[in-house]
Amino acid sequence: MPALFYSFLAIDLTIANFIKLRGLMHRATKIVATIGPASSSLDVLLRMIAAGLDVVRLNFSHGTANDHLQRAELVREAARQVGREVAIMADLQGPKIRIGKFEAGRIILSMGATFVLDAACKLGNENRVGLDYKDLPRDLNTGDILLLNDGLIVLSVQRVIGNEIHTSVKVGGELSNNKGINRQGGGLSAPALTAKDMEDIPIAMALGADLVAVSFPKNAMDMEIARQLVNIAGAPYGHKPKMIAKIERAEAIPSLQEILDSSDGIMVARGDLAVEVGNAAVPALQKRMIRMAREANKTVITATQMMESMIQNPVPTRAEVSDVANAVLDGTDAVMLSAETASGQYPVSTIETMAAICVEAEKSEKVELDKDFLDRTFTQIDQSIAMGALFTAFHLGAKAIVALTESGATALWMSRHWLHVPIYALTSCLASERTMVLYRNVVPLHLESSLDHDTALQQALEVLVKNGYAMSGDIIVLTIGEPMRQAGGTNMLKIVKISNSA
Repeated sequence: MPALFYSFLAIDLTIANFIKLRGLMHRATKIVATIGPASSSLDVLLRMIAAGLDVVRLNFSHGTANDHLQRAELVREAARQVGREVAIMADLQGPKIRIGKFEAGRIILSMGATFVLDAACKLGNENRVGLDYKDLPRDLNTGDILLLNDGLIVLSVQRVIGNEIHTSVKVGGELSNNKGINRQGGGLSAPALTAKDMEDIPIAMALGADLVAVSFPKNAMDMEIARQLVNIAGAPYGHKPKMIAKIERAEAIPSLQEILDSSDGIMVARGDLAVEVGNAAVPALQKRMIRMAREANKTVITATQMMESMIQNPVPTRAEVSDVANAVLDGTDAVMLSAETASGQYPVSTIETMAAICVEAEKSEKVELDKDFLDRTFTQIDQSIAMGALFTAFHLGAKAIVALTESGATALWMSRHWLHVPIYALTSCLASERTMVLYRNVVPLHLESSLDHDTALQQALEVLVKNGYAMSGDIIVLTIGEPMRQAGGTNMLKIVKISNSA
């Protein structure tokens, strides 16, 4: 049979269903959403997945081990009912440095007042409050600026006496229990992995987390230690999740390349990062981080307050719409929701709105594939095949690219370059299928294992047509490895024109 033609003997699709499937709008940018009290029911999760949820974030800063295990099982059940895989990301708390509690739950700080952060204080009042990070006094010097509650409260350090940090209030306001503390410019010595994180890692492995997000890493060593701990905890389950570095410390910026090299992806965690480096510096850093991640063949998630107003309102602000759209135009793999879906009033509507913004932004993206390949050298066969598939699909006007992949590496390489052709990654490996959910412009699909080359190709095309992703007359570009089912073994590119006749 000629390479440009493939036949299908039986395709069970009604015209109505076929039109419906063909009408679905492809969205390249993925959506990560945190689940919490507002979204921890099967009904809500089903609707969130139908609205466009791709990755569920379990925030280990809140909830018990049992909470996380139950929510993970709920996610898996919802995904089974919908019929597509949804990845789970365990987000470790890390060294979130916080004040303690107040006798009255909250106080009001006035500008110019004195206030003491006291590591020995048990219960705070109008004059002082305790610290959960007892070593904070050792990290500070006179003149340091402390930012509390995401920078809404600003304190200037006057002196440090033993366990006490004496400060002057520069920007006052209401301060309540357990608010976070950052030092302007960064430089706090707290380790990236805390005792709590080390207790949470085995829980994350027990629930089968596909991704583990490490909070506040400062360098490559932090990520390498985290990976070792995760791999040890995951060994009894045969599980090695992908590691995501959350960039939220000022010290991480000079070490960004080494952190990228030691991670599978990064998260642009704009909350704590903005507090440390200043709000004005974050947009340029976001663009830089996304560009560096894509150049390093790593995934990138853009996070924090993307649709914040939708916690309480049914529609976003115009600024939020622009924020999401700009992250898409920057090339992020995913955009993330936190409180909007964990505790907000409109978790499903928020995802629907975010998905619509992503689709509209992607329509305006300019393809510069030829420019991307200039001065690039591909030394691996599988990477060269992946790049050849992109080039061929773009210039032939292909309907889709199909990558038969074991590890997902071929799909990842393809996803680092933008073109208006969806990439369908077919694999028999469940772990790879879930991991690839995060990759931009990649739709992972399950393909029953076959060691026969021709059988696998025909099955792949049948899956594509059955799901409404292609129809008779469409040109498809496929990549495959021979021998089959060999990680890193992609070595063949094939062009197929789908035909409903032999």
